[in-house]
Amino acid sequence: MTQSKAKLVPYVIAAGVVALVGFLQSLRHWSERGRILEELEWKTYDWRARGALQHNPPCATNLGFVRIDDQDISNIAEGFGGELDYQYGLYWPRAVYGRLVTELKAQGAKLVAFDVLFAEPRVDHPMIQRATNEPPISSDEFFADAVRAAGNVALATSEGLSPHSMFRDAQPALGDISTLKDSDGVLRRATAFHVLRFWNRHIDRYARLYGFDPAKAISEGVDLPLEGTTNTLRVKIPIRADGKFDVMALQEQFEEKKPLGAMWTLPYRDVRVWHMGILMAAAQLGLDLEQAKVDLTAGRIALPGTNGVSRTLPVDGSGRFYVDWSITDTNAQLTTDNISFQLRSDKYRREGVTNKLSSLFRDRVLIVGSTATGNDLTDRGGTPIQNDTFLVGKHWNVANSVIMGRFIARSPLWLELLIVAILGFAATGLTLWLQAPRPTPAVLLLAAAYIWLAHHLYVEHRQWLPIFLPVVGALLLTHVALVTYQSIFEQREKRRVKGVFAKLVSPNVVNQLLQREEIHLGGKRERITVFFADVRGFTTLTDTNQARADKYVHAHQLTGAAAEAHYDQIAAETLETVNLYLAAIADQIKKHNGTLDKYIGDCVMAFWGAPTLDERHAINCVRAAVDAQIAMHQINARRKVNNDRLEVENARRATTGEEPLPLLPLLALGTGINTGTAIVGMMGSEAHIINYTIFGRDVNLASRLEGVSGHSRIIIGEATLRDLERLEPELARVCVELDPVKVKGIASEVRIWEVPWKQFLPPEEPAPAAAAPTPAAAH
Repeated sequence: MTQSKAKLVPYVIAAGVVALVGFLQSLRHWSERGRILEELEWKTYDWRARGALQHNPPCATNLGFVRIDDQDISNIAEGFGGELDYQYGLYWPRAVYGRLVTELKAQGAKLVAFDVLFAEPRVDHPMIQRATNEPPISSDEFFADAVRAAGNVALATSEGLSPHSMFRDAQPALGDISTLKDSDGVLRRATAFHVLRFWNRHIDRYARLYGFDPAKAISEGVDLPLEGTTNTLRVKIPIRADGKFDVMALQEQFEEKKPLGAMWTLPYRDVRVWHMGILMAAAQLGLDLEQAKVDLTAGRIALPGTNGVSRTLPVDGSGRFYVDWSITDTNAQLTTDNISFQLRSDKYRREGVTNKLSSLFRDRVLIVGSTATGNDLTDRGGTPIQNDTFLVGKHWNVANSVIMGRFIARSPLWLELLIVAILGFAATGLTLWLQAPRPTPAVLLLAAAYIWLAHHLYVEHRQWLPIFLPVVGALLLTHVALVTYQSIFEQREKRRVKGVFAKLVSPNVVNQLLQREEIHLGGKRERITVFFADVRGFTTLTDTNQARADKYVHAHQLTGAAAEAHYDQIAAETLETVNLYLAAIADQIKKHNGTLDKYIGDCVMAFWGAPTLDERHAINCVRAAVDAQIAMHQINARRKVNNDRLEVENARRATTGEEPLPLLPLLALGTGINTGTAIVGMMGSEAHIINYTIFGRDVNLASRLEGVSGHSRIIIGEATLRDLERLEPELARVCVELDPVKVKGIASEVRIWEVPWKQFLPPEEPAPAAAAPTPAAAH
């Protein structure tokens, strides 16, 4: 992969993560598969709702709650210590609610809503004597009459259940009390309305009596078994083109009476039943729910008012909306009382005891509901603001939201995707552009800032920005993905650096490189010191060995493979000799932390000052050159000892007529050093051969100085000497200036100095006599 493409990889990774997070964010809008992620986002909503509650948001002051708790059950069972003129057990006759309705109407309540279902008549309840001069009536009739007389009552419907026709005939308002919890069991939302189908009373009566589904009787007909026989009664309700049915024809099917005529009417009517909380708010604000404009596609329901007040409720495609949970049952703004105390006030009112009457719920819209213990007495569950509470509170929270005009506005999909993109690319910038260890704290700080912003917008304006996926996905996941990539890439880059430099520099230089935050191997200008060293005598050695091999092959009449094998053996010996000297030079370069650039035949090129900065690069280079000469001298000394033994052996061989053994060649080293500015970096193609090297004028000068160095000499340029004078004056003082020289490629003469390396020989090593150069060894 080219360097330019490698730079794009982290951005491609970041874009991929952002695209994935955006896809997951969009799942909640059109797929149930996003439910798990939605539940995690709900947790952030609950946290914000609790935070908003702690800020004591303003609430409506005309909401009320008449509770039915365990104490009320006990009070009514015992007659409230004589304060009531009746006593009833756990399941009260509907007359109790009738007396409550009458009392609250007398107090001036605007609306009395029930979180209690009255779906069936209770014939088991005792009869009620309304007046001494009137016959007793059923408890249900008593309640229905009270509802009719009050005219401010809302009765409950829920999940297809509605008040019995006896109560509906009393013309109450109908409010939905359904509880539809989210998948994690928490009640956060409510449905604005349900459409409830009320069957014609004739169809409803027969359906209840015979137990059949009216809708099926219309669509396909039903077969009803006849009691005491195996026969069935076929019931089919035909519908005319105008959607009406004949009541008389229906009666004929059941009563076998010939109809006297026809009476056509609608089989049912569909009624939009609003959430009880909306109904309460409408009673307070004067909203005309009959004229409501529902646009689920646009996500809103317009509630016009009769007095200039209107509300627009934000909903989803199913007509559901998030409840602004701002009021608990202990909130001081909520007017509350027990039902038994209100019933006691009713008794005082009936008896004319005016000084004990209650007026607590004047001008209030209130809900009547249970907080008693027992599964069949109350509805409990979790809400965003309480883990376990009485769900009757949903009604006054919905009513409060509508009255205050404060609704939860969840951000649209386009805004959520924009947030994901902005945070994702912000994480990319922070991770890639900041130096370690700053990216992680910066990303965490950005996450905290965004969470604060989302929390603030909810608390102050009820604007719901997503938190979970933008923070965990777009911010943190993008950051982690890029950090992981950087770690993998960094390890790969370190292996590449180690592969490039392991054989060129000392291990401690490699380690310094790997510890850097950034490694720049591209071309850049550096001040360095360059070292060229040439093994003198190599040409003479190869010529001598070639001549010896030719003589041997001729003398032994070798041909073909045998001759080639001998030539290969001599070539291997020659290469082994040269490598022995070159390895000694390379060891000294690495010892002094130099960078071994390349071998050019029998020449070694190295430099100091790159890739790691080295202020003492000139000194280290000169010290390496001195030690390389010493190493060459020590090799020659050992080989000289071996040659002495070989000469003794050859003298013996001469007496026996055997061929003499070849002596070990002794080679010398010429070194040129120069300091200056050069271009340093990787050269070549990564697809083929690549090398970390240097080039420039001062590099060329070092090569020219090596050419004039002769045998066993170290020649340095003026810039190198000046560095020695500045950093190691004692070494500079021993250097000897020579006559300026004219070198190829440079117009003016160049001042040069010789480093007298022989005085640095170990004490036990005597300085060798200077060897006179031979014409064959000159280069």
